[in-house]
Amino acid sequence: MVDLKHRARALRKNSTNAERLLWSHLRRNAVEGFHFRRQVPLCGYIADFACFEVRLIVEIDGATHSSVREMDNDERRDARLRAGGFVVARVGNEDVYKNLDGVLETIRLKLLELQPKGVNKETPAP
Repeated sequence: MVDLKHRARALRKNSTNAERLLWSHLRRNAVEGFHFRRQVPLCGYIADFACFEVRLIVEIDGATHSSVREMDNDERRDARLRAGGFVVARVGNEDVYKNLDGVLETIRLKLLELQPKGVNKETPAP
């Protein structure tokens, strides 16, 4: 069995261009103050990005994810992650390159939707 921790570390060192671009906007709590981690081992897989506060996973899909086989693999993976209590949001490489603002807005809205009611990330609690 592949050691997911070591594989995740290798993936962080060899990120795709789309992953690097999106990470540059997710890091340092840049989206509504939510903290993301990248290349995180979860439920037997490695998630591209994960926000544990609201249990959101963001996956970036390249061209290989358009084949029937890959879509089936993605669905099995998403089902396992959902069974682990996560919500999975998928975005395409092309969307990251051509519509980064739209991708970030989609992520922002999903974060706010999943945030527990009555919690405001912008204003610290008294």
